[in-house]
This record gives sequence, C-alpha cells and structure tokens, in this order.
Amino acid sequence: MAGRAMMLVNVGTVIMTTLTLASLVRGFGVNWGNIASHPLNPDIVVRMLKDNKINKVKLFDAHSWTMNTLAGTGMEVMVGIPNNLLESLAEDYENAKDWVKENVTAYMRKGGVNIKYVAVGNEPFLSAYNGSFLETTFPALKNIHKALKEAGHTDKMKATIPQNAEVYQSANDKPSEGDFRSDVKKTMLDIVNFFHDNDLPFTVNIYPFLSLYLNEHFPVEFAFFDGKGESIPDKGKNYDNVFDANYDTLVYSLKKAGIKDMKIIIGEIGWPTDGHKHATPKLAEKFYAGLMKRLAEEEGTPLRPERLEVYLFGFLDEDMKSIMPGPFERHWGIFR
Repeated sequence: MAGRAMMLVNVGTVIMTTLTLASLVRGFGVNWGNIASHPLNPDIVVRMLKDNKINKVKLFDAHSWTMNTLAGTGMEVMVGIPNNLLESLAEDYENAKDWVKENVTAYMRKGGVNIKYVAVGNEPFLSAYNGSFLETTFPALKNIHKALKEAGHTDKMKATIPQNAEVYQSANDKPSEGDFRSDVKKTMLDIVNFFHDNDLPFTVNIYPFLSLYLNEHFPVEFAFFDGKGESIPDKGKNYDNVFDANYDTLVYSLKKAGIKDMKIIIGEIGWPTDGHKHATPKLAEKFYAGLMKRLAEEEGTPLRPERLEVYLFGFLDEDMKSIMPGPFERHWGIFR
C-alpha cells in the first residue's frame, strides 16, 4: 500500500498506460534518481518496482542502501559512476580497482545484486559542460573495464557511457547525414572503437520532448509515435517521428565510424507532466502509449527493425533537480 499511495492522482492515466503495458514489453526498465528533498526509502521503491512488474533499473550512483535493497531481487541493474569521479578514475588505475571492489565485487555473491551494466559518467559530453569531462571520460572507461575484467566480471556485465543524443547531429535533419559532433568526434571515435573491440554497448539518452521545448517551430506530432507527423524520406526509409530519426542518425554515425552492428541501449526517454505548455499528463499519456506499443511490438526503427532496450526517465519525480533547463526538470516521474 505504501508504494501505491505514491501514485499521482493527476497523472494516473500516464501511470496506468505505462504500467499496464509493461508486462507486455521485454527490455523495459526505469531510471531511479534521488535528487529529492524527501527521497523514498529504497525498500518502498523496490516494492513499487516489484508490484508493477518492472525488473530492470538504472541508477546514477552506487549508494550502499540502494544496492543492498536490490540484493536478492534478481532485478537487472545498471549501476552509475557520477561525473565527479571520472578524473580520479582516469588518473589512477588503483582508484578504478577500488571502485569496482567496493561497488561491484562486494555485491557479486549468492543473493547479491544482478549488475548488468556499469555506466561510466552521465552525459559527460553535454555541450553545457564545455568540455569539462572530455579528457577524463575515455581513460576512466578503460580503467573501469580493465578492473572489471581483472575481477572476473566482464562475462556478467558490460561497461558503457550514457551519452546525450547531442553528441551526434545531422546537417539537414536526415539520419543519413548523421555524424558525431565535431568538437567531440575524435574522442567519440576512440570510444566507439573501444566499445566495438570489447563488445560493449552504446548508451544514448533521447528526449523527443526536448525537441519540442527547444524549437517553437518543431512540428508537435513529430514528437509522438502515432504516425501523424509529416514523413521525412531518406534513402528509401520514411521517418514520421523524431525518435526514429534520432536513433537512426546514431546508427548512421556509427556506420561512418566503420561500425555496423553495435548494440544500442536507450538509457533515458520520457515525458514530463508539468512545467511547460507541452509538459502535461495528457501528452505524457500519449507519448508513453505510443512508446510502449512500439516496444511491445518489437518493431524497432527503419534502419534497425528489432527489439529495443529502453529505460524510462524516470520512475520518480525529483523536486530538487536544477530547473536551469526548465521547470519541467522536476516532473519527469511516472510516480511522485
């Protein structure tokens, strides 16, 4: 009852749309953030996840209380390394070994945590960071991967770097013109080749809502999945929504780097319910209904018609998040 009591009345339709379809969807998980004035007890959150048949969760750190609560649940976990740790992990391999020992190996026991991925940083090449993490992210990734391998964990889990979709772009908005952003291209090519050589996935955060928010002339229907957006033809494929176009822009960017078959994970995708004229429960319901239907049908995108692995953002509202991007930042949750 405690978990269910947290359901927001004004977004009840969003929750029911999302969670009713959850049992039909493979590869479906949620982001669990804690930038809140009154974070929920992890026991309550885990019970909510179980009650709603969600068995995959993405974290932004490796807090011991959260990790211990997830122990024995069998849920697949992507554990996170905050950006402020990247420098120390990059500079000294011993620091990476210690991090893996304390935050991974400590939970690799019978009845422990089912860690599937280790996320090295979070959107470290976001343009707003002005290159702050450009020199440390890749070395940190290599050290974490090496430490995981040395500890014998790489047969069970993979390292990755959740990137914002702005690390690639298209000059004319057509996916086939996609390429990595010029100021990060050299480092991104090093990273994706390292991913390829070590069978690691590319994780990307895609937000159709932000396309609307950042461009007042953006066609509203192109943000959704119901096929009402004006179609963009591109090399024999047609794109009627921004998610497909964005995802396939990444696929083309990888192809230009000589990589054709890398696994792609959607680390974050969602729709806020307040804080902007387009951030409403009604539009969130529309977005999630289309997304969950897409996931349930496993139809993928025009270039990759296959099952997608997706983590919704987010499971809970976070009322202490910065509102510099916009007031909606505190209202991404499908639960309060």
